[in-house]
Amino acid sequence: MTATTNIQDQLAELTNRMDGELLVDELHRRLFSTDASVYQERPLGVAFPRTSKDLQQLVSFGWTNKVAMIPRAGGTSLAGQCVGAGLVVDVSRHLNKIVSFNETARTVTVQPGLVRDELNYFLKPYGLQFAPITSTANRATIGGMVGNNSCGTNSIVYGDTRRYVRNIRGFLSDGSPVTIEALNEDELSKRRKLNSLEGKIYQQLHELLADPVALQDIRANFPKATVTRRNTGYALDALIGQHPYGNDTETFSLAPLIAGSEGTLLMMSEITLDLVPLPPPVDVVLLAHFESIQAAMQAVTVVMEQQPYACELMDRTILDCTRGNLKYQKTLAHFQGDPAAVLMVEFRAGDVSTATLSAKKLQQQLERENHGYAYPLIIGSATRDIWGLRSAGLGLLANIPGDDKGVACIEDTAVAIEDLADYMAEFAELMQGFQQDVIYYAHAGAGEIHLRPILNLKKSDDRQKFHDITLAVARLVKKYRGSLSGEHGDGRVRAPFIPLVVGHDNYRRFQSIKHFFDPKNILNPGKVVDPSPMNEQLRFNAGQTTPDYATILDFFSTGGLLRMAEKCNGSGDCRKLPLSGGTMCPSYHATREERHTTRGRANLLRQLLTESEGKNAFDRQELKEVLDLCVSCKGCTAECPSNVDMASLKAEFLHQYYRSNPIPLRARLFARINDLNRLGGLWPGLTNWLLSSSLTSGVIKRFLGVAPQRSLPTLHSTTLRQWFKKDFQSTKSEASKRAEPVQKLKVSKSEERASIFLFCDEFTNHNDVVIGQKAVRLLDRLGYDVELVDHPESGRAAISKGLLKHARRVATENVKIFSPLISEDRPLIGIEPSAILGFRDEYPRLVEQDWREAASDLAKRCFTIEEFLVREIRQFRLTSEMFDHQERHLLVHGHCHQKALTEFKDVFALLSLPANHKVNLLDTGCCGMAGSFGYEAEHYEVSMQMGELRLFPVVRAAPQGAVIVAAGTSCRHQIMDGTAVRAVHPVEVLLDALL
Repeated sequence: MTATTNIQDQLAELTNRMDGELLVDELHRRLFSTDASVYQERPLGVAFPRTSKDLQQLVSFGWTNKVAMIPRAGGTSLAGQCVGAGLVVDVSRHLNKIVSFNETARTVTVQPGLVRDELNYFLKPYGLQFAPITSTANRATIGGMVGNNSCGTNSIVYGDTRRYVRNIRGFLSDGSPVTIEALNEDELSKRRKLNSLEGKIYQQLHELLADPVALQDIRANFPKATVTRRNTGYALDALIGQHPYGNDTETFSLAPLIAGSEGTLLMMSEITLDLVPLPPPVDVVLLAHFESIQAAMQAVTVVMEQQPYACELMDRTILDCTRGNLKYQKTLAHFQGDPAAVLMVEFRAGDVSTATLSAKKLQQQLERENHGYAYPLIIGSATRDIWGLRSAGLGLLANIPGDDKGVACIEDTAVAIEDLADYMAEFAELMQGFQQDVIYYAHAGAGEIHLRPILNLKKSDDRQKFHDITLAVARLVKKYRGSLSGEHGDGRVRAPFIPLVVGHDNYRRFQSIKHFFDPKNILNPGKVVDPSPMNEQLRFNAGQTTPDYATILDFFSTGGLLRMAEKCNGSGDCRKLPLSGGTMCPSYHATREERHTTRGRANLLRQLLTESEGKNAFDRQELKEVLDLCVSCKGCTAECPSNVDMASLKAEFLHQYYRSNPIPLRARLFARINDLNRLGGLWPGLTNWLLSSSLTSGVIKRFLGVAPQRSLPTLHSTTLRQWFKKDFQSTKSEASKRAEPVQKLKVSKSEERASIFLFCDEFTNHNDVVIGQKAVRLLDRLGYDVELVDHPESGRAAISKGLLKHARRVATENVKIFSPLISEDRPLIGIEPSAILGFRDEYPRLVEQDWREAASDLAKRCFTIEEFLVREIRQFRLTSEMFDHQERHLLVHGHCHQKALTEFKDVFALLSLPANHKVNLLDTGCCGMAGSFGYEAEHYEVSMQMGELRLFPVVRAAPQGAVIVAAGTSCRHQIMDGTAVRAVHPVEVLLDALL
């Protein structure tokens, strides 16, 4: 029997003993081969422990079989801490609970997989918080934050994670349970006498820390005391300040050592944290603009004299990256000119005036001392947008076109504030020697600057530069007695340079500590100490070429389909939980599985499309599996800072997959839903009886693979087109039969009514005809001449099913028809968001080559009906006097495409136009229906789970008399199926309120 066979047998036995899951399939091994770093190494398998007992069994298995255990939670580590060849132990899926909370003592005990923002959401009603806030706080877990000793934007006030770790429970490398806690001298003495691995650890540590030579060496070679962010190697400097080795405390605890040890010393199962009161509720942000990075650095000492809550730096590159990101377009309006760098300085207080007073005091001092050139103050909700931009900085760097990217290797250095300007001046000179234009974004107030060289790690020369630049910067850090890692950790990217920074003797002490705790080297080996060379085992191979695939959708702007997938750098924004708001990724929200994130899907696409040698690289079952639950919500196009468009990638994948596999009948039928409805519309009464009758609907659902719990959408007795021609247009000239317009509109100095074209989408034409009729009447009453011409369907269903050749024909025909008709004064308006927004999103990349320029021009003049009416409000063509004063409480759920591709907030302005309308825009995420997705039997359960996350509870809890508003036909159907509440389209609300 071979060793490989034996380990597989052992893994199978372990799987049977665990309450959680242990997966060794190729899909999961690939999914967990990367994190947010540049590294890639395929693990032996992935474990999802459900209990502490599972954790203990895993560690014991590793001890017995000499198999490495790589702890992982959010997988947002930048230094490769979560990548390794052993078993990845993912605690985020199950071990994510709050164990206990003591309000009086201000402590909370949590499992390591609990997300930081989820914890603070729980604590907020008690006026408490776990203070450190990383840019990844909406998906970073407590275990990961302890492992990395995370800090964040507010560290100048609250410090690092280490400060808040009171106790840790877990398992040592031999599987024995351990509790890390504060010990007095008697308790410490008892621990040293234990006849166990724990006892040996305390004994050996005592011998190391009691050595006067060691104490002197640590004090002389560790970062300066004024370097507040210090995460290089193991925190021996924190231990020697404790009793009996120092005078800082009367007790001794290993917690400061475990914090920042990156899972190399023990496996955590529970963490007890100290809590602090919430910060003052009101924040004001001063944006200090500078013409150079050096000028910004010189101003930091002045800023810190005013004791702000945060002082962060962004450079021009990050601002430039936002210009192509829909989510951050409005935020750019706060920036003046073209600053090379901006310091974002936050002040907090109990009220706006006090916070503003502090900000203005700094503003005046900066002006007086000639630091910077502009100092706008950001107040109110706009501050959230500013910090959102800062938080997205990491992912935005992936938007640099091509293979050159900002690479994380020297992005975590920290020096004392008093050294910052000099350090940066030398750093800039150093980078010039490497011919580097470096990206800067930073926790400037803490002396930590995130510096990223631009490299192409597919090139051998740049892989060597990756190493050489890091080495040179490590030497510079040593000169200023700074920290090579302020908060991101050593991992495998900085670990090789630790001896240089802290000295070889101290590094040998680190190796000894690792051996004390982990004599068999099974806990996250190769991190902190004894790493592999830092430029090996990267995501990309040296000399790697990027295959170019012929696609139906045009991915030219990103350099092809594969480079669209490569844009994902693993920042993990797609792992944020529902309480953080937004839409991306609804299937991950429902399942909490990595394979259902944009990151997981992009990683698998990148790996398989790079490695494939077959005739059809897309003919892979693993790709089909990870993309199956992608609902094409397009949330990633707006919320992913790298703009990874997974909806387009899925549509293209399905098209390519069907080149080698038969197209399922259901996919063909759903893609042709317009043709089916047109056929059924010949006998709508019979069709509706067949769709609704208990005798026949079940048969139809089984034939189509539709969930039996679903109600099938029925047809109207007429189509919108038929009604428009026969009933509306035929009476158009008879004013006596029609209500007079509320107001005549002027267009281009003409007294004629404004003319618009209505896109008659397939869903409104056949199913939601009443809504279409109301939209026409509303537009007509508001003074618009509505024109409806013959045109094909939108192609939305075909796109979602991957039938892109059919979708291309439809899209090209629509562009041919509308391009000569549509102008600035005569726009194209749509009622169903998913249909009209296809003109803006997919059509310019989908239509035949000769029509792409026309499609791009047409896209600029296509609007949802809500967008159009808001535009008219802003032109003062619509006023509240046109509507009644009846009170209406409106709860508005947004269609996913509407939220991703338009300014959904504008719907508030539209529905608030009538006086006495109380409008709430709901942050309810994806409804879960997503076109045909929620109808499909195999997807019904997860579809309803998506709805139950946020949407259904809000609808059920709506006050009596409140109206649920939803523009999407799928959304309205899902709300009805999930809550038995009828939702209405915004045009129905406005028509009812029209005088």
